[in-house]
Amino acid sequence: MRLAVLCALLVLPAAELHAQQARLAIAPERPLPGALVTLTVTGVGAPTDSVVAITGTMAGEPLHFFASRGVHRAIGAVPVDSANTVTARVIVERSSGRSDTLEASVTPPPLPPPAERLAVAERFGRPLDSATAARVAREGELALGVGRRSHDSPRRWTAPFLRPRASAISSRFGTGRTFNGQVTSRHLGVDFRGAVGAPIRAANRGVVALVDTFFLGGRVVYLDHGGGLTTGYLHLSRALVEVGDTVARGQTIGLVGATGRVTGPHLHWTARYGALTVNPLDLLALSPPERSGD
Repeated sequence: MRLAVLCALLVLPAAELHAQQARLAIAPERPLPGALVTLTVTGVGAPTDSVVAITGTMAGEPLHFFASRGVHRAIGAVPVDSANTVTARVIVERSSGRSDTLEASVTPPPLPPPAERLAVAERFGRPLDSATAARVAREGELALGVGRRSHDSPRRWTAPFLRPRASAISSRFGTGRTFNGQVTSRHLGVDFRGAVGAPIRAANRGVVALVDTFFLGGRVVYLDHGGGLTTGYLHLSRALVEVGDTVARGQTIGLVGATGRVTGPHLHWTARYGALTVNPLDLLALSPPERSGD
């Protein structure tokens, strides 16, 4: 009997042996809320039963895998308000019709309580009236729409992301804030110092998806980099691009200003993966995909 079982194992099809080794990993293993993560699928190679597609979701957002040297990778995101485990679910489809389901999870730590106390113009430092709240909600949906539609755009970047300004950072992502002692919020971007009129660069190649003036964000420009990634540039004194423009990595797209809810002139840089707001500094660690394998 033992000999028969051993022989059966030896003649298993190569595809089945490879399928048993399929793995999904998420890095980093303990990301902060609002972090970008890299998902890696390995061990799916099988000469007699090749992979035809790898799809999946994480935190409600689709994943776009690309292949390089037999390894499939995708970018994902951890919601900034995560209080529990976040799970990614991936399906590997093969030429035989067989599919393998892989899962991996991360559990982010909580963000710290509010620490910054800021003074702003009175109209920005008190609870919003119903009309203003409705305006802020509409503007938020416009920005969210840019992120959601980016999943349908081809990946437009082939070089690493760069900082939109070389100046010092005055406030980091995730910091809790109180405005005029009344309004509490979470800082969902990174602030760069700058005088009014100082240049702002596109963090990477993309298409201008939105140029507008928001109540809180002031003059804004949003870029669609494709594959679910977008960046936003807020509080500008002037935008130098128009909706539909294709911009190059490092191109000047606007000038620093003090529009919207601010304590002074600066650039507020934001990023999203789909509808999820993420730490834009995490973009700087991304490696450009070598080729598409979606």
